[in-house]
Amino acid sequence: MDVTEHVESVYAELRRRDPGESEFHQAAAEVLHDLEPALRKHPEYVDARIVERLCEPERQLVFRIPWTDDRGEVRVNRGFRVEFSSALGPYKGGLRFHPSVDLGTVKFLGFEQIFKNALTGMPLGGGKGGADFDPKGKSDGEIMRFCQSFMTELHRSLGEHTDVPAGDIGVGSREIGYLFGQYKRITNRHEAGTLTGKSVAWGGSHVRTEATGYGVVYFLQEMLATRGRSLEGQRVVVSGSGNVAIYAVEKASALGATVLACSDSVGYLVDEDGIDPELLKEIREVRGQRLPAYAEARPNARFVESGSVFDVPCDVALPCATQNELNREHALTLVKNEVFAVAEGANMPCTAEAIEAFREAGVLFGPGKAANAGGVATSALEMQQNASRETWTFERAEERLATIMRDVHARCRATAESYGGASHDYVFGANIAGFLRTADAMVAQGLV
Repeated sequence: MDVTEHVESVYAELRRRDPGESEFHQAAAEVLHDLEPALRKHPEYVDARIVERLCEPERQLVFRIPWTDDRGEVRVNRGFRVEFSSALGPYKGGLRFHPSVDLGTVKFLGFEQIFKNALTGMPLGGGKGGADFDPKGKSDGEIMRFCQSFMTELHRSLGEHTDVPAGDIGVGSREIGYLFGQYKRITNRHEAGTLTGKSVAWGGSHVRTEATGYGVVYFLQEMLATRGRSLEGQRVVVSGSGNVAIYAVEKASALGATVLACSDSVGYLVDEDGIDPELLKEIREVRGQRLPAYAEARPNARFVESGSVFDVPCDVALPCATQNELNREHALTLVKNEVFAVAEGANMPCTAEAIEAFREAGVLFGPGKAANAGGVATSALEMQQNASRETWTFERAEERLATIMRDVHARCRATAESYGGASHDYVFGANIAGFLRTADAMVAQGLV
């Protein structure tokens, strides 16, 4: 069978069977395009129909979530969990609570998670979940009742050796606490490893809160080193101002960069003196305020309500907000302003056209499945600590995170070279490296 025709037929069938799931189509297209060299070298993967099997989740759960608001009125949301691949270990991936969540969103995230988890070298399968619930503006009581209803349905599918959710957008340590409490109550088991992202006080890991933001900066540091650069003196722009963005700002600043700008849903903040990570955390995490409050507190800071944060000239851009936030127009603006490197802190924040523009311009580009793998890697470290009934120090956990991100970077470069690509083509290297590790396990385990 011709490999190109095989890949094209898989993608065509995927689109036919899953119409309307544009984000899932986008994620699959990026991966499938890069797999042809691996499939030519390993025809046994074609014979075993590995690609077809990888593109079809092992299990898809869709369920209703009834709950009552503070007025006593009944509300109903829709919940999802896509258990995509267990070839390397239990399904692992976060839960996202946001009005935009639908099955296509969860499938794209779960598909990406397969390769991301494989790249870490940890024994983790891939999955993702969530609900079209908006925690913004809800009381703690409403969020607790929603989480309890969500877990009442989902608990049947979870377990430390089966499926291990974590947090994502809209799901932090508060939500994880409510979810775990309901799981424990229903099952009568304190299986700490069933959920990650827990508070350090009751089974969580140090650095888990910071892991994704720190990890993307560690990956960026390795990318820059291949060109004889460091973060010292680099001008950095970060999109978003949530968890990932905050800790990317913090670590980049600690390593000598000047973070000029970050954003939220209503505009972006520019601080010519460099964004103060402690003030940013105070504004966003403690006070729960928008970025204009930061601008009011700093003499050389301003908040801009129009345009894009990517209009700010910089050496490095870190998109850390949400999927498809950085399009071709943004990419061309960054290229025009002589951006040197881009690393994705969010999941698929750059469109396919934006990535193409970066590649054509020779911009170093770190895809999310590699660059933001620090979050799930530290979740695996949390599972490890839970299994051994111990808690590591912050320093030990961060050291392990840094080592894992260096290994992910090295794995991407080595794989890209060995399959005929340029060593700096991290998209190509990440896709093939994640695929190879998963495919080998699938072949070994038979037709399951």
